Amino acid sequence: MMPGSQASVLDTSCLSRDEAATLWRVPRHNGLECLRASFRRHRYAPHTHETYVIGVITHGCETFRCRGVRHYAGPGALTIVNPEEVHDGEPADTGYVYRMTYPDRALIADIASEVFARRVDTPYCDGPLFDDPELAAAFVAAHRAAEDAGTPTLEADSRLIGVYGDVLRRYGHIGSAIPVGREPMAIRRARDYIHEHMASDIDLGDLAAVAGLTRYHLIRAFKAHVGLTPHAYLLDLRVRTARRLLRHGADLADAATACGFYDQSHLNRAFKARVGVTPGRYRPSA
Repeated sequence: MMPGSQASVLDTSCLSRDEAATLWRVPRHNGLECLRASFRRHRYAPHTHETYVIGVITHGCETFRCRGVRHYAGPGALTIVNPEEVHDGEPADTGYVYRMTYPDRALIADIASEVFARRVDTPYCDGPLFDDPELAAAFVAAHRAAEDAGTPTLEADSRLIGVYGDVLRRYGHIGSAIPVGREPMAIRRARDYIHEHMASDIDLGDLAAVAGLTRYHLIRAFKAHVGLTPHAYLLDLRVRTARRLLRHGADLADAATACGFYDQSHLNRAFKARVGVTPGRYRPSA
């Protein structure tokens, strides 16, 4: 299947008239997801990805918070977010246009191993914002090539792998693992409980008891170490799980039920706020 063959444009009912988003996948790169979007009002809720997030702002300005700092990304800004890093995003002024990719850990690890001539598991990248016009331009060219179904495979892959390799060579750290999962044991127990009971209506008192903390201290400690409150983390986990189910063709109603959403409209709101497209448009076409 050629890149872009699964491209799907967001329903106009989900965006204001002057907004648009297109999502497609490149199957031969572990189902690499690519997004081209123009947002004037849409705001991303704080969320995480299991993948890296690598992209470029082409017009306007986006503001987002990552690693506890507010950033402003204007035209030509290169952004890199590591897996599991909490971030959000919204228009800084009149809106912005960007091209984004979501390479998984295996793809980036394979490219890093080629770049550094040694086995690399999960490199950590600096960031999240860079002023690198040369690399930003190369990324945009690679993104366009991946979107165009008529681009020869060799050209598209050469551009994409070359850009990811340059990103790692310039900004990657192969000796540093992504700093995730180092929270105190109390928070680890709470996270594990949320994962085990994701589809349930979790009681804060029960969660606090599992962690061995008071409800108030659990909320504060969880936010300090994870970057999200327990409830926000639960919603984020449900959306991430829904993404996996939908990628494998799950029915929207079944995905909503399996992930603990009240109904499809609840799934739609949470999903759109974190992914930028609706579940129906995210799900690969048959």
